[in-house]
Amino acid sequence: MLTLWDHRFAQRTQRMESSAIRELLKFTENPDVISFAGGMPAPEVFPIEKFKEACLTVLDQNGPASLQYGSTDGYAPLREMIARYSARYGINVTIDNILITSGSQQALDLLGKILINPGDGVLVESPTYVGALQAWRAYGAEFVPVPTDEDGMMTSKLESCLRAGPKFIYALPNFQNPTGSTLAYDRRLKLIELAENYGVPIVEDDPYGQLRFEGENLPAIEVLDSQTRAQEECYSGNVIYLSTFSKTLAPGIRLAWVIAPPPVITKLIQAKQGTDLHTSTFNQMVAYEVAKDGFLYEHAKLIRKVYKERRDVMLDTLSEYMPEGVSWTHPKGGLFLWVTLPECLNSQDLFKDAVAEKVAFVPGDSFYAEGGGFNTMRLNFSNACPERINEGIFRLANVLKKHLVANS
Repeated sequence: MLTLWDHRFAQRTQRMESSAIRELLKFTENPDVISFAGGMPAPEVFPIEKFKEACLTVLDQNGPASLQYGSTDGYAPLREMIARYSARYGINVTIDNILITSGSQQALDLLGKILINPGDGVLVESPTYVGALQAWRAYGAEFVPVPTDEDGMMTSKLESCLRAGPKFIYALPNFQNPTGSTLAYDRRLKLIELAENYGVPIVEDDPYGQLRFEGENLPAIEVLDSQTRAQEECYSGNVIYLSTFSKTLAPGIRLAWVIAPPPVITKLIQAKQGTDLHTSTFNQMVAYEVAKDGFLYEHAKLIRKVYKERRDVMLDTLSEYMPEGVSWTHPKGGLFLWVTLPECLNSQDLFKDAVAEKVAFVPGDSFYAEGGGFNTMRLNFSNACPERINEGIFRLANVLKKHLVANS
């Protein structure tokens, strides 16, 4: 008798959905397609020679240990390096505050596993990162969207949402995915104040913080939170901070980290042990070898230079080619900008015709927890070279013009 698999799946799988972005990337595998869809770094900036040297050094110096099982919390020298890096920005953390994960996506999933019961409210920016929505839907989260504008989450709208007692607030303060907006300094302070008043923790997702092209760096929410309380050797505040090596070294190594109060780290370790035991020992040792002598700081300068040039080209070509009624954000860093179309247009319909013209983007409705945003789209500017950005925006603008004529 054949198994009826649909009757065997756990109830939580009914809330699982395929990633809209991963599905769209299937259309972009053709090298002739100019893709603004994925959030992929530029392969030209990957430090390949540095990785070659590091791999040989790790195998020579650590030998079998680099290929062996490791501790769940992560390679101690790598965690110590992250703690030193954090101290430069004014936050006292020890390795007891740090967990290494297999990419930030695993960190999001583990947080869902330890924090979310079915029906729990989670406050999210609207729009927000689709990967967080995908991870937490499986655990039964009920999303409470908070509006955003060019200065990030509108904290003036936050207090009414907090009265319902959500489990936590999720925020991407720097060059947010998908809009590219940055949470203003006064709003960071207000967010901390409200979270403290209502006893609701903040999950701060910061994959792009080192990729600022213009303007002054703003302190992380976790840094500001630590400044509101007595300094302790080991951070024990109200913020869980996530960051990654994916945007500064390479996404393929799947290395990220969580900084959180020790009780949270303990629970995350227990959850991770049931998931993958530990993150790749070899990858952690190689990343440490690459980054330990300050290479990361110099390398980030190159990345910022390349991405700023590509952002500028995209902004210029949008201004040159896009029809009247189309607007877009001006991100000061990161990988993305956000396009708003006239309300008569649906970006899902546009996508089909755009792929036919061999250009791709991500329709904006994927990023809204409760639906909407059908006249929006996310564009990535980091992965394509300037010439392809120019040609791709030209093609996309022509598709938009055709749809506007048809709708008129």
